[in-house]
Amino acid sequence: MSLLNLIWLLLLASGIVVAAINGNIEVVTEAALGAAKGAVEVCFDLVGVMALWLGIMRIAEKGGLVAALARALRPLMVRLFPSVPPQHPAMGFIILNLSANMLGLGNAATPFGLKAMQELQTLNQGSDEASTAMCTFLALNTSCITLIPATIIGVRLSFGSANPTEIVGPCIFATSIAMLIAVSLDYWFRTYSRWRRLL
Repeated sequence: MSLLNLIWLLLLASGIVVAAINGNIEVVTEAALGAAKGAVEVCFDLVGVMALWLGIMRIAEKGGLVAALARALRPLMVRLFPSVPPQHPAMGFIILNLSANMLGLGNAATPFGLKAMQELQTLNQGSDEASTAMCTFLALNTSCITLIPATIIGVRLSFGSANPTEIVGPCIFATSIAMLIAVSLDYWFRTYSRWRRLL
């Protein structure tokens, strides 16, 4: 059992025990059923919004916006991944993955990310340990700046927000800071590891 599953089990069990001690065990059942119903309602509300955004993003992808963003990112990616040859297929998949993530194309980003890892493994000389480039890519992929947070907008809209798109500015700011910190820490750890190997 993973640690996360154990935490959820403990939270669930403690809630049931506390409700039983207080004689309110029916509250747990009502809360569980209410939460399940609410989750389904939110999902249905999100279908239309997500279909709209994904359609717009697909048009942007087919229209060349993702490719243009990929070309703009290439000079930066070459610096962030010095161990990956500029013309290697891994570099192309890394750029496409990050470009898709920036535009909210999660469905398109996932296969690009998987292919990027497969190609990076070909440069890893058969090692079972993640290479430096793999760690850098994972840090970037996890903390990637989001220019269009379609899912958050959809959730806010489904809950009746008066201005569901007001989150765009703060989201861009927060994800920019997260990406900057991730890149900085990745660089620091890479430098520190090389320094340790020299000792």
